[in-house]
Amino acid sequence: MIEQDTIKLLRECDAGVKMGVQSIDDVMDYVKSEQLGQYLSECRQEHRKLDREIQEGLDEFGDEGKNPNPMAKGMSWMKTNVKLGLKESDHTIADLITDGCNMGVKSLNRYLNQYEAADERSKDITKRLINLEEKLATDIRQFL
Repeated sequence: MIEQDTIKLLRECDAGVKMGVQSIDDVMDYVKSEQLGQYLSECRQEHRKLDREIQEGLDEFGDEGKNPNPMAKGMSWMKTNVKLGLKESDHTIADLITDGCNMGVKSLNRYLNQYEAADERSKDITKRLINLEEKLATDIRQFL
């Protein structure tokens, strides 16, 4: 049970990190504020560090991980491009990223509860990812 919950939790973190990095990549070309760009860039870098830890954990179990749901990824891309097409601004970017962070925090907390038998290392990675998402949402509030 511990092994299966650990793998499942790491897979969800894997998908979440990939979705977060992709979302940041999708908006970076539109960022006008140097400060907002720095917050996003630092967060993307931290996501990538966590991704390496997640991959190491998955490799231990011989698991390939999980990509984000194609439907969710497509909807996110479409929402981003429509909103930025209508109003290209740091406010719009902060709004989009905050929504993404909030969805990530909600999902990751749900998975943390669902896979309660997961090992402490994977729970710690999940909690750090949650904290990273919460911090970014807080940091960029000034742009809303």
